[in-house]
Amino acid sequence: MGTPPTRLSLVGAGSTIHPARAPSPLEAGVPRVLTLDAHGRILDWMHWQDAACLYVRGAVAWTLGDPCLVVHGGTNRATGRQSVLELHPIVAGRSHAHAKAIDPSPALTNTALFARDGNLCLYCGNEFSRHSLTRDHVVPVSRGGRDVWENVVCACFHCNSRKGGRTPQQAGMPLLAVPYRPSWVEHLILSNRNILADQMAFLKSHLPRHPRRPAGLI
Repeated sequence: MGTPPTRLSLVGAGSTIHPARAPSPLEAGVPRVLTLDAHGRILDWMHWQDAACLYVRGAVAWTLGDPCLVVHGGTNRATGRQSVLELHPIVAGRSHAHAKAIDPSPALTNTALFARDGNLCLYCGNEFSRHSLTRDHVVPVSRGGRDVWENVVCACFHCNSRKGGRTPQQAGMPLLAVPYRPSWVEHLILSNRNILADQMAFLKSHLPRHPRRPAGLI
C-alpha cells in the first residue's frame, strides 16, 4: 500500500481549520508539486497553495501519480458541504512554456553548490556540515577565475585556507571530481529533500544519459 495523502486545511474567509491544528504557511514535510507545461516539459517545484489555485482556476491540463495532498477548504452555506481538493504530485498546466523557460541554468548559490557536491570537500574527500563548508574557486578570482559552476567546488575551511590563492596543481591538491553545471532537472532533484517516488521516477527519466560526479544525485 502507498503512503496516504497528506491532509491540509486552507485558512481564509469561509474556510475551516482542521481540528488537530492550524497549518503553517509552508509546512515542514509537506511535499511540493512538480509542475510541467501542457507538453510535459518540466518547469519547477510549486508549493501546494499555488497548486491548489491552478486546480480552482481550471488551469490543470493533466496530472500524474496518485493524489499526495488532500486540501480542505470552505463550507458551502447552501449544502453544508466542505470543499475538498486532491492534489497530485505532478501537475501539467494548460499553458505552454516559453523557449527561455525550458531547461534554464540554475542559479549558483552555496546551498545549490553544496548539494551538487554532496557536502563533500572535493580536496580531502570528507563530508562536513553546511556551516563548515566554503565555496572555493578552482582557478582563483585573483588569477582571472570566474564565479561560475565549472570553476567552483565545495571545500572545507582547512583545505580552502591551505590552497589559498593557488590553483590545485600549484598547491599539490588534486580535485576529486570535475566541477560541472547541473542541468535543470539535476538542480530540481538537488534542491528538494522531500521528493515523492512518482516525482523522482519522472525526473530521473529526464536526467542526462552520461553519469556525473559528485555524489549529490546518488
